[in-house]
Amino acid sequence: MSEPPSSSSKEAIARLREFGYGFDDSGILRKVDPVTGELGTEPYQFKISENHAENKEHYEKLANQIPEIIYELLELNGLKRTYIPLNMPIERATFVFTQPQPLLQSKKLLVLIHGSGFVLAGQWARKLIINNSLDHGTQLPYIKRAQELGYDILVTNTNDTERFIKNKYIPIKGVSDPLSHAAYVWEHIIMPSNPESVAIVAHSYGATVTKYLTEKYIDFFKEKVFAIALTDGIIGYPPASCKEYINDVACNWASSREPLDTNLRKEDCSDDYRCVSAGHPEHEWSSYSAMESIFNYFEEKYEKRVRAQKATSQ
Repeated sequence: MSEPPSSSSKEAIARLREFGYGFDDSGILRKVDPVTGELGTEPYQFKISENHAENKEHYEKLANQIPEIIYELLELNGLKRTYIPLNMPIERATFVFTQPQPLLQSKKLLVLIHGSGFVLAGQWARKLIINNSLDHGTQLPYIKRAQELGYDILVTNTNDTERFIKNKYIPIKGVSDPLSHAAYVWEHIIMPSNPESVAIVAHSYGATVTKYLTEKYIDFFKEKVFAIALTDGIIGYPPASCKEYINDVACNWASSREPLDTNLRKEDCSDDYRCVSAGHPEHEWSSYSAMESIFNYFEEKYEKRVRAQKATSQ
């Protein structure tokens, strides 16, 4: 990042306007009509010159305005920030989003873990946000569906690991990489809140983060985490201590030209846990295209968990 990001949604929207764009009421990025000053119907255009480096720089500067806009949308949908590390000055801290805030003894808790790179809290894929719509590229559809189904929610922010202070980026102490960030959230927010049951959606590198958490907190996972949905993510070969557990609770919705939910076990997946088609051949689309199937999977797994608990209590 060559310049500090916007510090508020209002600032981000203003900067987006300077680039000649804005999101319409449907969440689609549109060009501003130079005559009327209002949003028109033309979509985002990557090519602004014959110089690819210039086009890429323009894209990155525009994309840097997205996080604050998404943060405000998360808050408008009822989520609130929890700053971490705890007791760190806000200007030197990062944050996650939860509903409620604070979490406490959730009956069902949904944890959303994005991939690597520049995506931050509430995002699955910048490419889809910019070229398609907010619904296609953000976690908002997952959040709204989870709210309908009675889940409490935690939105991670594992790529937010540094702060722009005195004209340079400084790592945030204790959460300076995605794995330490996720572990801190697990130890200081999720585990102390004592949820009854937990489901996870993890996209791309988020699967690696999930594997790390599973191995580190295996007793908690075996007791509480009833389903793990990966969207084009690979856990690989977990150690024997958690292999049977992961095979039982995890499913990977992999990018594929096959119809949604087609079994890919013998074709494209090398792991032992369940692997099905996400219903789209492109990696970035996997979370959006697989959402309905994922929530069906969660409901089935949760009902199975409830039945098992009732059987053991009798």
